Amino acid sequence: MNRVLLDYFRCPEQFADIGVHGMLSEEPGFFRFGEKAIGFGQFAGGRPSSQPACALPDVFPAAGFEGDCLCLPFDLSQVVENLRYERYSSNSRHSMQPVSWRSVSRAIYYLVRPLLPVVVRKHLQKAHLRDWKKIAFPHWPVDCSVEFLMERSLEFILQQRQMEEIPFIWFWPEGARSGIMMTHDVEAVKGRDFCGELMDLDDSFGVKSAFQLIPEERYKVWEEFLATFRARGFEVNVHDFSHDGRLFLEKQEFLRRAVQINLHLRKMNTRGFRSGAMYRNQEWYDAFECSYDMSVPNVAHLEPQRGGCCTVMPYFIGKILELPLTTVQDYTLFHILGDYSIDLWKQQIALILQRHGLISFIVHPDYVMEKRARDVYTELLAYLALQRKEMNLWFALPSEINEWWRARFQMQLVSESGKWRIEGPQKERARVAYARIEKDRLVYRVEGDS
Repeated sequence: MNRVLLDYFRCPEQFADIGVHGMLSEEPGFFRFGEKAIGFGQFAGGRPSSQPACALPDVFPAAGFEGDCLCLPFDLSQVVENLRYERYSSNSRHSMQPVSWRSVSRAIYYLVRPLLPVVVRKHLQKAHLRDWKKIAFPHWPVDCSVEFLMERSLEFILQQRQMEEIPFIWFWPEGARSGIMMTHDVEAVKGRDFCGELMDLDDSFGVKSAFQLIPEERYKVWEEFLATFRARGFEVNVHDFSHDGRLFLEKQEFLRRAVQINLHLRKMNTRGFRSGAMYRNQEWYDAFECSYDMSVPNVAHLEPQRGGCCTVMPYFIGKILELPLTTVQDYTLFHILGDYSIDLWKQQIALILQRHGLISFIVHPDYVMEKRARDVYTELLAYLALQRKEMNLWFALPSEINEWWRARFQMQLVSESGKWRIEGPQKERARVAYARIEKDRLVYRVEGDS
């Protein structure tokens, strides 16, 4: 059995029987599985494409059944993991810059960064990111390749087995349509000192958020300061080590810093982590002792490190739960794109809602102190508050999402007297849902919805 579909939907095992057939290619490459689903990995019956911009081979016609087993011309677990872990990015022409040059230029930038005002930094960053619109994959502004692969596989099972619907455990508690997570990365002393006012603003819209604090060098973090967040129902997580851009440059130095990061996690009594500037190497995450990470963008066209996990859902990296960033950062919106509106955020929210994913934000206290930016953030909070009320959205802290997703991972559906019930931790918060095909597309129905 290929467990990735079972783990994604939490459906009964008999509906997620998937195998692989055919001689897989020696080299991985990009391909399509139907119209929208793009994968990266080894596959049978075609020649892999090294670049996503090419006309990609469609392997969907080679899918079939052997008894009740869906046989795919690729390993679904491998392909999904390749996307989530960004293993496709080494094949992209946008990541072919020599590592030594990237390391040197990054080191120089972070050395002089404290001396550079925002107006200078943004011009340097714009120059570095100038080709972002030419990147063909992941798809901007939201990439749902993992969701499309999962949905296409379930559609095929429904069609070929002539089933009306397949039961599964709904993604979010109490049948919420999607989850929302607001986070604030604190970069400098002025941002640290603005945290109280930012909490006031969030509170005025009934929003509890998470603040990521840098434990070394940038500013002092004292116990009484940490207590103010928790006393008000907000959350604190560790933000990098010293935010100098060097955390993932070299393995041994990373391991040394990871030991210190783990100490800070215990000292700050938190289970969450996010790296500086969204730098990451998911293959090294087993050195961390955090419970959840928030360092992987869905689409990283406008981040210093390109790539993206191509999913709007949380996923596990070994023992760590990844809560991906699924919307554009405030700094990027204001200073790289020059957009002082919530239009792009609204577009991303709508796309994520279509897949019932996690809507996650990074808004820095350092960059919303100025009135113009703060007004835009206030407009975003008002919009989210309205959406939460009208669309049944779950606004939660990262730790709450972590606890829910881990509980859901342990749940299972049990058939009793012709009806399905949920067993496992937090089962009282979970809902049975059904996937079916209507008008040639997969739709969901949550039990108890009117």
